[in-house]
Amino acid sequence: MRDPIYHRRFDYRRSMLPNAHLASLEDGVTTIEQARTKTGASIGYPGWLVIYSMVLASLHPLRRHTLVETGTNRGASTIILAQALADSGAKGVVHTFEIDPEVQAIARNNIAAAGHADRVVFHLGDTREIFAPILASIEGGISAAFLDGSHEQAVFEAEFAALRPQLVRGALVLVDNTYPIMQPEKGEDARVNGSLLTLQQTHGGSLINMRFVSWYTPGLAVWQGELPLEASDWEDS
Repeated sequence: MRDPIYHRRFDYRRSMLPNAHLASLEDGVTTIEQARTKTGASIGYPGWLVIYSMVLASLHPLRRHTLVETGTNRGASTIILAQALADSGAKGVVHTFEIDPEVQAIARNNIAAAGHADRVVFHLGDTREIFAPILASIEGGISAAFLDGSHEQAVFEAEFAALRPQLVRGALVLVDNTYPIMQPEKGEDARVNGSLLTLQQTHGGSLINMRFVSWYTPGLAVWQGELPLEASDWEDS
């Protein structure tokens, strides 16, 4: 396994964060060890702002939206998604999936303190068992997703395959931990990076990989399916 080079940053103005509670969790934090006790293994700055801005910019303010997240962790990125939904002016919810009940309990408290308890639906369990059936039960499609749970290649690809048919036209899928930290030539699981190499071949669309956004493992990718080019279709999208 390779050591990552780029890491989560702490040298920024906390007022840049779109949620006051999330900003308070970053107060006085200058190291990864300190961050783990407050926001856990979250993507951190500047990734939070990338997710917030891209999701906010993609949400139609007059429609109802469903957002999806895997890997609730302590709720930091969930807060970002819920804040983007709130600031868009649209109605809707964030469905977030977590496998650890103790960590989910911390997330519930953080999300309530951030003012978004009514915008978040929590799911507890292994996405290999619960993700596909829950997504299939969601009406109206999914407008955006952040996949940050298991980073094993097979699990990620199963999550994406379950998500793909539920996405509305123009939906965004953001994927964390894209750095090629594993070495398949040594028998290691290629993880998310291996999936990105074939994602467009399998699912089409457009893909951007921002290599220096996250901390461990670095990298945040954004995938979007094909968009219509006619003006009338854009108005309806």
